[in-house]
Amino acid sequence: MFRQRAGYRSAGKISIILAAIIFIGGIVFSGLFSMGLAYTNEMEFCTSCHSMKVNLEEFKETVHYKNASGVQATCADCHVPEPFIPKMIAKVVAAKDVYHEIMGTIDTKEKYEAHRWDMASRVWEKMRASDSRECRSCHEFTNMDLSEQDRSARKRHPKAMDEGKACIDCHKGVAHEEPDEPDEPE
Repeated sequence: MFRQRAGYRSAGKISIILAAIIFIGGIVFSGLFSMGLAYTNEMEFCTSCHSMKVNLEEFKETVHYKNASGVQATCADCHVPEPFIPKMIAKVVAAKDVYHEIMGTIDTKEKYEAHRWDMASRVWEKMRASDSRECRSCHEFTNMDLSEQDRSARKRHPKAMDEGKACIDCHKGVAHEEPDEPDEPE
């Protein structure tokens, strides 16, 4: 009987140790996963590929990079959703850009420019589909002080709000040069 109880105690101790190892392993994995996500959201990481340096130089010339208030948007602020599931989808889709950089599809300025329209169109469509969710994390129609905007914006923003337009419908060239639409094949 004593041996039988000792076997139960031993199995119980092993179960507790195993549960503790799994729990601690889960905490370590979660921490490393979170650190990895944060690292891949840094502007330095995003622009470490040669092709993204083209975007960085354009971005440096915009109000989203340098402005009177000192608030700077980063790549992730505009291109990585905050909600977890959309964020994970964006990270998987972004792997395609890394693939094309490695494969040489967009590894020079000339190649990048040749694909710019298609890449920009995909980003615009994604922004339109999310109702410019990332833009609205900073720029919400209802929080705008229209009296502080120029005459054109004072007129257009309420109309855009009434029509349910996404920010990207009017502001395509706000952070990067807007590419020329390719000519239609004859």
